[in-house]
Amino acid sequence: MVKVLMVCLGNICRSPLAEGILKSKVKQSEVYIDSAGTGGYHIGELPDKRSIEIARVNRIDITDQVCRKFKEEDFDAFDLIYVMDKSNLADVLSLARNELDREKVKLILDELHPGESLEVPDPYFEGGSGFKAVFDMLDAACDEIVNKLRDER
Repeated sequence: MVKVLMVCLGNICRSPLAEGILKSKVKQSEVYIDSAGTGGYHIGELPDKRSIEIARVNRIDITDQVCRKFKEEDFDAFDLIYVMDKSNLADVLSLARNELDREKVKLILDELHPGESLEVPDPYFEGGSGFKAVFDMLDAACDEIVNKLRDER
């Protein structure tokens, strides 16, 4: 089973959406997906209500998710670690113990635009349109992740 971790800052907006979107596209008996935040601001909370709403509009339920903080042990537990922006990338890589840990970490939009280092913007301080744009970006990136996972089998 392949294990994928989605990471953003607070684990309430982008990474819960990425987790929910990818879960909706794979057989959960074949791919385990979780999410975490680099900051511990919302530990134990549900995703942001706007993330829950945009997911629901797209027939995805993320209300079973609970915010948690990224930890060093996640390098052992996961095969792929997708981060949403360069700040998340730096925070996660700062905990990497070796090259194997570092190789697991990627900017999620690099799946769509290799080498361009594009970021998923944090919609927290934006209105609903920001969440819709983020959903669309993550949906496209997750399609590419599914294709790559399928090709590796």
